[in-house]
Amino acid sequence: MEDKADNGKAFMILTFAILAFTIILFVSGRIRSDLVALISVLALFLAEIISLDQALSGFSDSTVLMIAALFVVGEGLSRTGVTAWLGEKILDVAGSNKVRLLVVLMVGTAVLSAFISNTGTVATLLPAVVAAAWRIGSVPSKFLIPLAFSANTGGLLTLTGTPPNIVVADTLHNAGFEPFSYFEYALIGLPLLISAVIYMVFIGRKLLPRRKADERPAELVEEVGQLAETFALSEELYRLRVRYSSRLIGQTLEKAGLGHDYNVTVLSVESASMADTPHLGSAERAQRSALDRLERFQERDPTVPGPDTVIDSQDVLLVKGSGEAVYRLMADFNLGVLPVEDDDEALSEVLLSSEIGIAEVLLTPRSVYIGRTVVQGHFAEKFGVQVLSIRRGNQSLGYASQKLAFGDALLVRGTWQDIDRLGSERRNFVVVGSPEAMSRQVVELTPRSVIAVLALLGMIAMMVTGIVPAVVATLIAAVVMVLGGCLTMSQSYRSISWQSVVLIAAMIPMSTALAVTGGAEFLADSLVNSFGSIGPLALMAAVFILTTAFSQVINNTATALLVAPIVLRAAVDLDVSPYPLLMIVAVSASTAFLTPIGTTTNLMVMTPGDYRFNDYMRAGFPLLLIFLLVSLLLIPLIWPF
Repeated sequence: MEDKADNGKAFMILTFAILAFTIILFVSGRIRSDLVALISVLALFLAEIISLDQALSGFSDSTVLMIAALFVVGEGLSRTGVTAWLGEKILDVAGSNKVRLLVVLMVGTAVLSAFISNTGTVATLLPAVVAAAWRIGSVPSKFLIPLAFSANTGGLLTLTGTPPNIVVADTLHNAGFEPFSYFEYALIGLPLLISAVIYMVFIGRKLLPRRKADERPAELVEEVGQLAETFALSEELYRLRVRYSSRLIGQTLEKAGLGHDYNVTVLSVESASMADTPHLGSAERAQRSALDRLERFQERDPTVPGPDTVIDSQDVLLVKGSGEAVYRLMADFNLGVLPVEDDDEALSEVLLSSEIGIAEVLLTPRSVYIGRTVVQGHFAEKFGVQVLSIRRGNQSLGYASQKLAFGDALLVRGTWQDIDRLGSERRNFVVVGSPEAMSRQVVELTPRSVIAVLALLGMIAMMVTGIVPAVVATLIAAVVMVLGGCLTMSQSYRSISWQSVVLIAAMIPMSTALAVTGGAEFLADSLVNSFGSIGPLALMAAVFILTTAFSQVINNTATALLVAPIVLRAAVDLDVSPYPLLMIVAVSASTAFLTPIGTTTNLMVMTPGDYRFNDYMRAGFPLLLIFLLVSLLLIPLIWPF
């Protein structure tokens, strides 16, 4: 018996040693966090602390699957324009008042992050917030830390708001307790959000630095305007109405020979129902467009016109070509001409949509397209994109018979997916800028946006009612997103942060090791003996401090995975309800306010805000104390011991 006890103690000490080494590697940052977690699980297995099944159990854990599915759900909302639309509405409400912008930004960010990932929320709003800060005469550094902090706080409003909430709920469920319900987290999350907003308005914003970035970043509309100016695009755009007597009616673009015979590129074919609305503003036109698409819900979403596109009476063709060619086309086919506004906003509306975009592409030295013309390159057939213009140095070239050369800049238009595919041809092309980032700034709601919202609402309804387990609800929502065309399978796989998934899956065996070796019991007993004897409130404070200390330097999900089982054991040993103690684990795991490395959101705003390491400490430490006090005051009242 003594030998068995000695072996058990030796295994526990070895587990603590591996845990300490893991934390040191996390803090050092010299090795990627997911690789550190894999090293940790391998060490536990090779030391015979856990079995092979236990070492691999994290990769089939429901928490891991649920978090992966939530990445897909969030990406579906982003790619269908839902998050960009909500972000635009948030900033529209904020107006030009700095305090109102701060309040609306924090509340809106928190609400968004309650349903999609904190990282996705910040990625969606970051460009708009930077632009809004410049627009009202301020600087981004006054708003980006509040953006990150409110995204972290907003995660405390729902079960799916942040992974630690899921970890805490699963810890309760696995121990035989009823887990927290979907919106139950908001009972403490909402007061904390209100406290954070009040703090930032009256104190925090005064502690934030005022640093000017090197230059104001270009917004989507400005980028389109710059591209149009560089390639002299606006001078060659025309809108042509197909009259009732036109010979084009019923013909395909290939049969009509507009490109071959007239050197004119058809960028879009606008149906008669939309062509009759030139008097409407952009918002009304967007609504009419969405309704028009809903009526044609079963049809394929509009894409770049192809050879098989059929022209109908009263359609309006957006074409690019020389004035001489276009006027010859008008005369030959009895077409009417409509004005094309040449301001940047109007150009972005006619050139971009949630489906279609433009990009600048450079030819590489080894490109196989050097020495070929655009026609010989078969860009439309191979990549599904149109080449609108070619620029060589400072000269715009007519590309009908012009052979391409190294360094030529091509302005292409196609679906965002096709542009992304073009960028993967790295031997032949270099895509300038980030079309993916541009696509996320396009604000346009489509039938796919409706599908994405319904998938999200359905997921929430299933979780609230408990019809199916939470992990099944998220998987159903993710599958609906893909089947509904909100994103492709390849995009869904790319949307998942595999580093986070592997990190979480590889840290679950550490919790198992602490449990089987008695390490969790030892730590729980230490907490109970040190702070539990003073009272449950003192234990809560100790749990908050321990968890938030970990969360400043390592992933908050990994922190929750380590701390939650220990705290649950402490609650059982102390014979008190586990709910208040585990809720404070969820809260404190989301309080990485002191360092830029605590969460991805903090790191994302560091460069755009030109922040220093101590900027987070200066603005975050008072907020951390407020969260501690509010939690100690309210949590025992909401979930009594």
